[in-house]
Amino acid sequence: MESLIILAIVVAAIGYAIFIYNDLVAKRQLKEEGWSGIDVQLKRRTDLIPNLLETVKGYMGHERETLEAVTQARANATAATNASPAERASLEGALSGALGRLLAIAEAYPDLKANTTFLEFQAALQTVEDEIQMARRYYNGAVRNLNTAVESFPSNVVANMFRFEKAEYFELENAADRAVPNVKF
Repeated sequence: MESLIILAIVVAAIGYAIFIYNDLVAKRQLKEEGWSGIDVQLKRRTDLIPNLLETVKGYMGHERETLEAVTQARANATAATNASPAERASLEGALSGALGRLLAIAEAYPDLKANTTFLEFQAALQTVEDEIQMARRYYNGAVRNLNTAVESFPSNVVANMFRFEKAEYFELENAADRAVPNVKF
């Protein structure tokens, strides 16, 4: 009788460990899915930038420094496809700041502000930025759930046995990247 009780406890413990393991795998997959969503939106943004720059160049010939800053920030962000979330966040924050300065400067050009193509690119860029925010929130939520499971008892025992690790959040490192650019003429 005692051996049956011990066997039942062992089977229940193994079953529970399997359940926890599968839950950790599911959380890790949700994190990967979230990162993929961020990656897709960042790619959409970098694909929009050359067309936006070409539209703006005709109107803003003497704003070469701003245009070059956007081009360089885009190149840096595009080259960092295998970077960690923290490194990628830093590069994408620099790109967001450069784009913000470009759009702020563009406001000083009445003909450009009225240009249909520019307005379409500006609207598309705003849509992509909103979708990046949504993807980032989804990813960070998945990371939070995974990290909670990796650190909480008893799932941390299974997580340590199978080497599940905490994931990095996708956050802007520099608070200045969150600020709206201030442009004066």
